[in-house]
Amino acid sequence: MSVSPQQAARAAALSDEALLLECEEQFFIASGPGGQHRNKTETGVRLIHKPTGFTVTATERRSQLQNRGAALERLRAAFVKLSYVPEKRIATRPSRGSKRRRLESKRITSEKKQGRRGGGDW
Repeated sequence: MSVSPQQAARAAALSDEALLLECEEQFFIASGPGGQHRNKTETGVRLIHKPTGFTVTATERRSQLQNRGAALERLRAAFVKLSYVPEKRIATRPSRGSKRRRLESKRITSEKKQGRRGGGDW
């Protein structure tokens, strides 16, 4: 399911509580360094944003609360990135003056290089 920029902008503008209400929260055992506390408790957090189907996880902390905050930040950052719409570019033509300056610069460079060629008496 693709997310439109409007949906992403709306989700990014929500408060943390409102965004959490729109998400399904799952907790799981996050393996890795951290010892017994991390390996025996469900500190990993997965947030699934129900309206868009977007999923993020956070497992780097030993605290479920800190992981929830990190997952929420990631979700918001993803929505901000998805809501960006590049500005429409308008094709323009170079002005007569800029064309003249560019060609003059090229002519000067050409003359420099031709001067270097000179007929050396070897």
